[in-house]
Amino acid sequence: MLWHQKSFADRDKQGTLYIVPTPIGNLDDMTFRAVRILREADVIAAEDTRQTKKLLSHFDIHTPLVSYHEHNKYASGRQLVEWLKEGKTVALVSDAGMPGISDPGYELVAAALDERCRVVPLPGANAAVTALVASGLPTERFLFVGFLDRSKKEKREQLLSLKTARETLIFYEAPHRLKETLAVMYDVFGERRIALCRELTKRFEEFIRGDLSEAVAWAETADIRGEFCLIVEGARGGGHEAMQEEGAWWQPLSIVEHVDYYVQEQGLSVKEAAKQAAADRHMSKRDVYQQYHQQQEKKEFL
Repeated sequence: MLWHQKSFADRDKQGTLYIVPTPIGNLDDMTFRAVRILREADVIAAEDTRQTKKLLSHFDIHTPLVSYHEHNKYASGRQLVEWLKEGKTVALVSDAGMPGISDPGYELVAAALDERCRVVPLPGANAAVTALVASGLPTERFLFVGFLDRSKKEKREQLLSLKTARETLIFYEAPHRLKETLAVMYDVFGERRIALCRELTKRFEEFIRGDLSEAVAWAETADIRGEFCLIVEGARGGGHEAMQEEGAWWQPLSIVEHVDYYVQEQGLSVKEAAKQAAADRHMSKRDVYQQYHQQQEKKEFL
C-alpha cells in the first residue's frame, strides 16, 4: 500500500527516526541542524557509544545513548522501534559519516517504516561523495560498492561482475588489505585511472591520482596507513564485451598488430603502446606486454 510520509506535519502518536550523519574526521563539518536534532532527541542510537560520547561531549550534548551495531542490530532495533511506536524521537548515528552506508542502519530504517514511523534523513558528511568530487574522474554517473569481500577469490568475482560497468566505481578499503585489493583490481580491470583518497578531512588527508599500475607499484613500497576511499574509472565504452558488439576498430588485429599500430602510427614506445592496447582491450598491461613479446619471439624463431 502506498504510504505518503509528510516529514514535518504535526506529529501523531508515532515517533520519528532521524538519520544523522557525523563528521568523518574534522568536527567542524558537524551541521547546526545535526547538533540540534541530537540535543532534542529522546535517545541516540550509536554504533559505538564510546566513540559517540566524545562527539557529544565536544558539542555539549547530554541525550541518553544506547548501542546499535552490527552484532546487536536486531535485538536493539526491536527496542528502538517500540520507542518510536510510543512517540519517542530516535536519532541514529554511526562512528563517522552517513548511517546505512557501509555502517549499520538499513535494518532499523526498514523496521521503522514497517510500523509507519517517520524516517527523516539529514544531509552531511559522507566519505564516498567527498572523495568522488575531488578525484578528477567523471561524477555524472557513479556506482558505490563499499568494502569488497575479504576473501581474494570472492573479491575477484565481485570485481569481475563490475568489469563492464561504465560508471565511476567507489570502494572503501582498510590499510592492511589495500595492497592486495589494488593488485586484484589491476589484474581484473587492466589499466584504468584511479584516485586513492586517504584520511579525508583529517590532518593527514592525501590524494594519490594516476593509473592502476602506478598505484600497484606505489603500494609495494609505501607505508600504508589510514582508511582509504578508492575512486576507479569505469569501463571505457562499456567494457570489452560491449566493444565487441559495437565492432571496435582493433577487433581484427592480433595483440602484436595492435601494439605495433600505436608504435608505427602514433610513435609510442612499446611500453606505452602496450599500455594503450591493454586499455582498449580491458586487459592487464602486464598480460598484453608479455603476450606481445612471446609472439614477437615466436615470429623471430620461425
